[in-house]
Amino acid sequence: MKNKLHVMLTLFLAFVVQFTFAQESTVTGTVIDEDGLPLPGVNVIVKQSSRGTQTDFDGNYSISVNQGEVLIFSYVGFDSQEITVGDSNIINVTMKVDAASLDEVIVLGYSTKGVDEVTGSSVSVGGDEIAEIPVPSVEQALQGKVAGVQISMSSGTPGSTQDVRIRGLSSLALNNEPLYVIDGVPVVNNNVSGNDDYSSLNPLSTINSQDIESMTVLKDASATAAYGARGSNGVIVITTKSGSSGETKFSFSTTVGFQNDAYNKRKLLTEGQRYDLLVESLVNSYGETNDFTEDNALQLGVDFNILDPDILDYQVGDGYNWDQNIKNKDALTQNYSFSANGGDEKSNFYASLGYNKTEATVKGIDFERMTGSFKYDRKLRDNVDLQLSANVSNVKQNPVLENGSFFSNPFITRYLMNPFNNRFNDDGTENIDLPFGSLPNIFYVLDENFRRSMLTRAITNTKVDWELYEGLTFSNRISLDYQLSEYKIYVNRYEGDADDINGYAENSDEKNFNWVYQGSLNYVFNFGDHNFDVKGLFEYQNNQNSYLYGYGENFPTDGLININSASANFDADSSFDDWTNVSYLGLLNYNYDGRYVVDATYRREGSSRFAPNNRFGDFGSLGLAWNVHRESFMQQNNIFNSLRLRGSYGITGNNNVDINSYQALLSYSADYSNQGAAFPSQFGNPFLTWETGKTLDVGFNFGMLDNRISGSFAYYKRVTSDLLQAVPLSLTTGFDSQDRNVGEMENSGIEVELSGDVIRTEDFLWSLNANYASVDNEVTELALGSNNEPLDPLAGSSYKSTRVGLPANAWFMRTWAGVDSETGSPTWYVNGVDGEVTSNYNEAERVYQGASALPTYSGGFGTRIQYKGFFAEANAYFAGGHKIYEQYAQFYLRTNSFTLSSYNGVQELTQRWQQPGDVTNVPKLAFGGSDNFHATSSRHLYDGDYIRLKNVAFGYSLPSDYARSIGVDGLTLTLRGTNIATWVKDDGLKLDPEVRANGYTTLTTPPVETYSMSLNIKF
Repeated sequence: MKNKLHVMLTLFLAFVVQFTFAQESTVTGTVIDEDGLPLPGVNVIVKQSSRGTQTDFDGNYSISVNQGEVLIFSYVGFDSQEITVGDSNIINVTMKVDAASLDEVIVLGYSTKGVDEVTGSSVSVGGDEIAEIPVPSVEQALQGKVAGVQISMSSGTPGSTQDVRIRGLSSLALNNEPLYVIDGVPVVNNNVSGNDDYSSLNPLSTINSQDIESMTVLKDASATAAYGARGSNGVIVITTKSGSSGETKFSFSTTVGFQNDAYNKRKLLTEGQRYDLLVESLVNSYGETNDFTEDNALQLGVDFNILDPDILDYQVGDGYNWDQNIKNKDALTQNYSFSANGGDEKSNFYASLGYNKTEATVKGIDFERMTGSFKYDRKLRDNVDLQLSANVSNVKQNPVLENGSFFSNPFITRYLMNPFNNRFNDDGTENIDLPFGSLPNIFYVLDENFRRSMLTRAITNTKVDWELYEGLTFSNRISLDYQLSEYKIYVNRYEGDADDINGYAENSDEKNFNWVYQGSLNYVFNFGDHNFDVKGLFEYQNNQNSYLYGYGENFPTDGLININSASANFDADSSFDDWTNVSYLGLLNYNYDGRYVVDATYRREGSSRFAPNNRFGDFGSLGLAWNVHRESFMQQNNIFNSLRLRGSYGITGNNNVDINSYQALLSYSADYSNQGAAFPSQFGNPFLTWETGKTLDVGFNFGMLDNRISGSFAYYKRVTSDLLQAVPLSLTTGFDSQDRNVGEMENSGIEVELSGDVIRTEDFLWSLNANYASVDNEVTELALGSNNEPLDPLAGSSYKSTRVGLPANAWFMRTWAGVDSETGSPTWYVNGVDGEVTSNYNEAERVYQGASALPTYSGGFGTRIQYKGFFAEANAYFAGGHKIYEQYAQFYLRTNSFTLSSYNGVQELTQRWQQPGDVTNVPKLAFGGSDNFHATSSRHLYDGDYIRLKNVAFGYSLPSDYARSIGVDGLTLTLRGTNIATWVKDDGLKLDPEVRANGYTTLTTPPVETYSMSLNIKF
């Protein structure tokens, strides 16, 4: 009986297995859109499984599936479809366009809205545009792409910070940098270099541009009020890439290129020119009184002890071209990135690895970065979604002493090294006993010194969305951002800054831990044509920073670079500080039938930077928009595809005062007979609070002629009040000043963006784009002094002044009148404007020079041509209406021994005055003179207007069918040049016009001209 039962069970199982296999079959089909065109890349997934495929270039697919299972067809911009498998082995699908996806989505940080729901001024730049520009820091890629955003290099050293200004200055004393938000969370983005004298290090340089989905610039109060006390300078929202459902797809991209200085017209004196000018200056100064002639000037100069005796042994040709040889010509830049993304019905992921190495245009500087990122989305239940992301990076930079007049700065060597010095000794070794001037042999310094700034950064972001009820979602997000920066310097024992102390070393470690929690309730609902999106959010942000520093001198031997090998003058320092922000945020977005939009924001925010009774403030905005194109009377028009009128008004703030500024402080760093001691160090102000910005913004957006032409226009006015100023105190208090909120400043201007398709056919596209922005800045109120007159925050500066009725930080100096053609003496206007001139510098009046350092207009324009797989594009950036001061002219354009004996000069000196009647801008040379030619005046102040061809590219994308024939999904090859041409309005501006926001040219790494080749493969 048992054997019969076994036989029956075996037969039954065989039947079941046979039946099961009989039900599994291969289903094929074609997926098309409503116009009958095939859709490649459509995800075809078996519901509640990890099995899936994608349609090929012709929209065809094939998948093994059982009868009764459900196939899900999904594609970006189209409604998903679910089809149950029946008897047929062919399932063709027509995908319908998702009407909601037709609207562009704008990521605003705390929320995401369709373009027709936004009432503020915001511009989004796609990740593809960001990724294609080969720059170490991602914010640089925005230059020229967004109206009202001015980006200038504080240094071209790879990894350095950039000066970013959105709609001009908003503060006189506080930080004017925008707030950065990464994946919905505000982050800290301060320079993390261990020494302000060396190259800066930018935390944004830790981000791989290939990982970015989009960057959105928020400019007006309706867009930035949600960020309360930190939104006054504008906000830049960075969104990183996420995965997508379907078979895992891979992407590999590589960029390799070389770079040189983008613009430099400053030419230095050759050895021969320098020699002749030295002799001439000696004769001019001492010829009449001491019988100096061209033949005996050098000998008498030695005899009178005004020249180094080594000059008598020098022969023209014995020197060295320091300028050319310190350059790192064709500096190499290389970037590699590999990513993967995929998923199924319930989850998806994105993962990437990146590597970048970039050399600077002088020897001894490079930048290296490694990045890794991972993002995972999972539907835990039908109503619970989980999102996890992690980004880890390590950046190494070889910094240089470029943030000041430091002799160990290689750029100082390029311009100021006396060409009579030879780099090498007779035996070929490095010469560390240079006879002329006081600059060290920079080649020896770079080789023997050790310099490193390193930043390791880890950002994690975890979010859980729980749909409590249809349309009602409870969200929790926590983000951790840990930055560990290490600075390490060893300065050698023989040449440079430490030869008199037998070498020194210093180290510092700085740890910055920023964590943010956000909890929110979001309810989306409607009543007929009334649509509501309401959000309430609580945010807590805490930042902790610890710093540890060590120093030591006198090293016993070479090869030791750590402080524990030093033997004298040890020093140490440490500090810890933290701050907290607590915020309550309410957001309301309402629209009636998609036509009329109301957008309201309210934020109550508290900051630990202010006194307990003064910590909370209220910020908010109200925006209105009218989508005219959705009105019935517009439905029959053949011109406008979209037309939107919008306006907003709101209040934001700036809380970036120093920690504990409100407190009266004692410091305990005094030393009294080797005993610790305290002393009053800060008067304090318990009423100190944030600066407040009130912004009005009105404008319109449009699309015309089947969206062949689109654009926007905006007018804004921002009034910043409660400006922080140092107000003088009676010295009987023991302090000279106190920080107070006094003063007011206005910014206003227009912004225009325009793009159009000149030719648009199935195979050919030619498009143009342009943007323009203006900013008019005026200080309207300042603190009053004891004489009841407005106080100048820049009092004492010989360059600038801040006064009521003028732009902030206006150029304010003596006005150059030229060289007296009869005497060769420099002259300045007595009244600072015109008329009477004087050769006495101190008799000339300082006046406003008609501009400040900040451009009053800026913008960009570009074009792109596509023909089948070929494409070509070009983009330019321009700025103007400001002035630039060449600060280092006081070194290389002086007409006395400072330049002609110790250092080197520039070619303009060859145009010096020599005899009565000469008309020139360079005075008579006088070795022993003190003609003040180098002193601060408009002589070295230039119009800053310039246009730069930022980007030119040519490329080819292999058609999908050809790509698949070689086993890949896509292949693109691109040749690109950046910063390849620069036009400068003022011929006198010889150095690169892209300078820091303060308006001074500096001897730092300039912007670079880069030529690169990129390859992108998808498989």
